[in-house]
Amino acid sequence: MEKVESGLFVSVNYTGTLDNGEIFDSSEGCQPMEVHMGSGKVIPGFESAIMGMSINETKTFTLSPEEAYGHRDDSRMHDFPKSDIPAGMEPEVGQTLMLSTPQGQQFPARVACIDDEKVIFDLNHPLAGQSLTFKIEVVGISKTATQQHGGCGSDCSGGGCECGESGCC
Repeated sequence: MEKVESGLFVSVNYTGTLDNGEIFDSSEGCQPMEVHMGSGKVIPGFESAIMGMSINETKTFTLSPEEAYGHRDDSRMHDFPKSDIPAGMEPEVGQTLMLSTPQGQQFPARVACIDDEKVIFDLNHPLAGQSLTFKIEVVGISKTATQQHGGCGSDCSGGGCECGESGCC
């Protein structure tokens, strides 16, 4: 029986929940998420947990913040002058906006606070500091990719498909 190992492409159905039972991401209603083992495209703890599993095997596991998105880091709170916000854009507290680096790479940032002069963005991953529980089932193991992108047609480098409102897990 073939087992999950580095270099293989593994298709996984999954549901991710927080400590309070809230589902933050799931492949339900989507294609299974395909993981290229050893590529580093999913959170390390997720990849470690599926290593060695067999086709149709299920598992439930919990990842600590260190194994998932790390702990919240207050140094990742950055303020920008309101004058730097593009005309016509009116950010609201709690909203997630896409910011760009000078090199053009985009990344999500949550609006944490707004005052008369500045907007403070939280650049921590939305799931930073949280333990994540996954219920998974390995539904495919292949030597070659079976999907053009990660599950749901996304090109997510997080750990999940973009079916859930939280985006990539």
